[in-house]
Amino acid sequence: MTTTETTGSGDVSRSLELLWGTGERPSRGPKPGLTLDRIVTVAVEIADTEGLAAVSMRRLSTELGTGTMSLYRYVPGKSELLDLMLDRVQGEPLDNDEHAPESDDWRDAVRAMARTYLALHRAHPWLLKINQSRTVLGPSAVRGLETSLEALQGMRLRDPELISVIITVQSWVSGIARIEQEALEAVKQTGQSEEEFWKSQEPFLERAMATGRYPRLLALSEDAFSGGFDHFEFGLSRLVDGFATLVEERAGQDG
Repeated sequence: MTTTETTGSGDVSRSLELLWGTGERPSRGPKPGLTLDRIVTVAVEIADTEGLAAVSMRRLSTELGTGTMSLYRYVPGKSELLDLMLDRVQGEPLDNDEHAPESDDWRDAVRAMARTYLALHRAHPWLLKINQSRTVLGPSAVRGLETSLEALQGMRLRDPELISVIITVQSWVSGIARIEQEALEAVKQTGQSEEEFWKSQEPFLERAMATGRYPRLLALSEDAFSGGFDHFEFGLSRLVDGFATLVEERAGQDG
């Protein structure tokens, strides 16, 4: 799964104007019913169903029933459109309490943050194909960061550490999401299920185990690689435990 697009690679000032609503509206010739909001909505729908590579100004114009040049009156190009798409989907969890923290405890906030981020990746698989190292900070991104920082205040860590908590959680969740999505892509590309793929290797693995060269692997229980084990929740609990150790150490120092 390779990165195909980079945020912040277009006219950043124009993207910010569009995101924050400070840019000029099309002054002439707009198609009735065509709005920036509608353009971004359709772009996200295309990316969700067909992948990011399917999103283009020409494809959008076809879906919207307008000329390509009409779109350029609203957004300069795909680079700026990508900035708007990213901020759009980042705002979805902020208006949905499905994964809201169960309490004011920072531990619940971390769990909610991780589950929300995973749900976002599952809903929009194309997010993993974007280089977000230079994310253009629109309203959703800023609001999301504010919400996260507020929820983590109970940790009483230094500001750089709070930012690092967010980065750590997001990076770990991205890894889990990537594993999930690559597995799904492998099935689509090969037409072979996960079960069929691993079953085909059994004869070779059995011969390898019989050599006695891999005693640790041979000693593993039958459910060691069980698909029923929740690696996400296991890892999330370990993350929370690790953060808790630091929080307790800081509380002891302050006391």
